[in-house]
Amino acid sequence: MKTTNILLSGVGGQGVILASKILSEAALVQGLDIKQSEVHGMSQRGGSVVSHVRIGDKVHSPLVPEGQCDVLVGFEPLEALRYAHLVKADGVVLYNVDRVNPSTVSAGLAEYPADLEQRFQAFPCARLALPAGDLAEQAGNRRSANVVLVGALAKRLGFSDEVWQKALAASVPAKILALNQEAFRLGQEAGS
Repeated sequence: MKTTNILLSGVGGQGVILASKILSEAALVQGLDIKQSEVHGMSQRGGSVVSHVRIGDKVHSPLVPEGQCDVLVGFEPLEALRYAHLVKADGVVLYNVDRVNPSTVSAGLAEYPADLEQRFQAFPCARLALPAGDLAEQAGNRRSANVVLVGALAKRLGFSDEVWQKALAASVPAKILALNQEAFRLGQEAGS
């Protein structure tokens, strides 16, 4: 398998790190090499969180090179836009439509951009906006929007459903596994 470059971006508390863990676990179950790097920043205060995940037969570096991202998974629209410049022309941005106001917006020091769709058009890659929060709520808990997004990503990697189920079972507590399996399934459907 050629190296696949994935970037996950969001805000602290949205489950970016857990999503990276599920993705990494799936790659390991698939028998692939994986390198991952994450930046938490001010994540505990609602700040930006980004995780680089590179999967392939042999991966040498954990960081996705600029302009080489195959899939950007944005847990929040503005965070997706922040990293869209890293996506290659034939890549894709999958993003959750649920908005999280940055601290500057919450404090009244700035306004959330009203023209996000216009700004996204500056990038030649494909985009898929998903109501991940609503789908997660349908599965049983809005907080599993991160797993909905992993489900939407899943089809693009070509791993079997068995691989993903093993990764989910290894990554989430047993008491919420069924809920997350349903969130994943809904994400797969939405991402098709």
